[in-house]
Amino acid sequence: MKVTFYGHACLGIQIKDINILVDPFITGNEKASHIDINTIKADYILVTHAHQDHTLDVEAIAKRTGATIVSNYEIVVHYQNLGFNGHPMNHGGSWQFDFGKVKYVNAIHTSSFPDGKYGGQPGGFIIESDKSIYIAGDTALTYDMRLIRKQFDLDLAVLPIGDNFTMGIDDAIQAARYVDCDRVLGYHYDTFGYIEIDKPRAKAKFDSKLKKLYLLDIGESLDV
Repeated sequence: MKVTFYGHACLGIQIKDINILVDPFITGNEKASHIDINTIKADYILVTHAHQDHTLDVEAIAKRTGATIVSNYEIVVHYQNLGFNGHPMNHGGSWQFDFGKVKYVNAIHTSSFPDGKYGGQPGGFIIESDKSIYIAGDTALTYDMRLIRKQFDLDLAVLPIGDNFTMGIDDAIQAARYVDCDRVLGYHYDTFGYIEIDKPRAKAKFDSKLKKLYLLDIGESLDV
């Protein structure tokens, strides 16, 4: 499994010959201006919630690739009504896809489309294939995360660390404890002023708790 960071909360995940894209927000991110969305492969697009900074490029990429959009019921129906392929899920549910098993888990946040339309309840994803990865989505620290370690032996946890709109560094360290995962990929930080972080300090804090924090450059990849 290879994970590529496309900035903000957008990830590319390659599992064998299947390409998964998570929360595509690239063209609206000045820091990702060197990423050409027309070169990104996507068999599936996973959407944690409906906010624009997670859905801006969904339609353009899905139209070009024919990708199946996987999200909560309301988001998937929204895109199905526009003619896109979709697979609806809801909290606690799981499905065996051709690349592995996906479970849709709780997140504490809000979810609405840019026009104010209801976007269902936000969530995160656990992908279980040759490796297991937890993508938290935009969320506060929640005690529900302790349930994840009872069902999954995670190889990587992808956690928001920018604070203000989501967890910050200290809560992300606690989340890593809750899910019992020592390898954390940080995301949802530095895109704009509200979520800028001190990266050396963030890494040092994780190191002090015997956790490894990966902060990838936009376009950089990590083998899980």
